[in-house]
Amino acid sequence: MFVEICYSFFSNPFMKKIYSPDKKAITIIIFSIYDDIEVFLFIKFLSLNCLKNKINMDTLSQLQSELESEYQTTKKFINRFPEGKNEYAPHEKSMKLMPLATHVVEIFGWPHTILTTSELDFAKGAYQPTVLSTREELLKKLDENYESGLQALQNAQEDDLNPSWTIKNDGQELASWSKYGAIRHGLNQITHHRAQMGVYYRLNDIPLPGSYGPSADQQSF
Repeated sequence: MFVEICYSFFSNPFMKKIYSPDKKAITIIIFSIYDDIEVFLFIKFLSLNCLKNKINMDTLSQLQSELESEYQTTKKFINRFPEGKNEYAPHEKSMKLMPLATHVVEIFGWPHTILTTSELDFAKGAYQPTVLSTREELLKKLDENYESGLQALQNAQEDDLNPSWTIKNDGQELASWSKYGAIRHGLNQITHHRAQMGVYYRLNDIPLPGSYGPSADQQSF
């Protein structure tokens, strides 16, 4: 059983990357001192921790990949932004279409803001809403903010995702996350508000591009 356990442990692709032949020999000697069951439990514990560390090491690349995917999908929506519908809203309590679309493209720059600051206090004027009026301006702002957000993620280290990031109004805390949580919240906001745009488009007979699969108007993936 001992031999089988060691073979299974060192055959793991991730273990092959982190264990040199010398490390393997030393580890096997240590394992041989203990009962097989204790070795098995130790290996399971170590394997799970290695897997956890590998997942953590991949967090930034996963965020970059997701931001890029959301950018490509959002660009398809912005390319179909209708002329003459800036003020359209399906209900008196709904955002108008241009401010809604502007908010969506703004969010792509949030990773830069989150990774370079510790908080956002609305009362201090740190945030000023962007005002846009044409499809071309939306596309330009989307590209600029995406590049800013992506570069911030590319320049970051994994530990940069751990500190807290807080939204305040005149010193009063409104919401707080880890920086990873704040970026994740931003990605969720993109999906949420882009779906709102989809409702606006449908009500105006504007064909919808696919998001995470085909739409009724675009059958291809």
